[in-house]
Amino acid sequence: MRRKSTRAHEHHAVQFYANEESLYKTVAGFLAKGLANGEPAILIATEAHKAEILRRLTDHVNVDDALNNKDLVVLDAARTLEGLIVRDMPDANAFESTVGRLVADTLRGRPTPTVLRAYGEMVDVLWKDGKPDAAIRLEMLWNKLARKYGFALLCGYAMGNFYKQTRGFDDVCRQHAQVIPSPEIAPPPTYNVH
Repeated sequence: MRRKSTRAHEHHAVQFYANEESLYKTVAGFLAKGLANGEPAILIATEAHKAEILRRLTDHVNVDDALNNKDLVVLDAARTLEGLIVRDMPDANAFESTVGRLVADTLRGRPTPTVLRAYGEMVDVLWKDGKPDAAIRLEMLWNKLARKYGFALLCGYAMGNFYKQTRGFDDVCRQHAQVIPSPEIAPPPTYNVH
């Protein structure tokens, strides 16, 4: 079942973080709010961040139950990204058949409306690898998928990505409806996606 939303792009936020501590807090809060309300969540994080985000989630929800009930799906960002790249760019068909299928499967059988929350840092992996054009292309694919299914998406980018190279920062911001600065600069946001 397709869950079309003309407002999906309104729920695509980006967190620029100066340190992992602020990232963990923001991501755990974002996912926990949905899980606590019985809504599903997808976490696509790097190996370095995954365990700590899950640990922070345990302060809010029963992570083991969420994983067992398939309310929470966890994927490795680098491994997932490997299956999406064709000729150094994210491929629309590969994205739809992997991430698109994951979103559809996670929403299947749930009452409408149900807001799925997803956090992804595949874009940050691409940016750190010196592939900003591929990161922007992946953001565009996420936006297209969000319009199709109407989910809330949070992306994370390390601020260090932009210290040496400011090119592309505005392009990243344009792909998101909300830009969340590092909590060291501004207070953490609230997440109202209904």
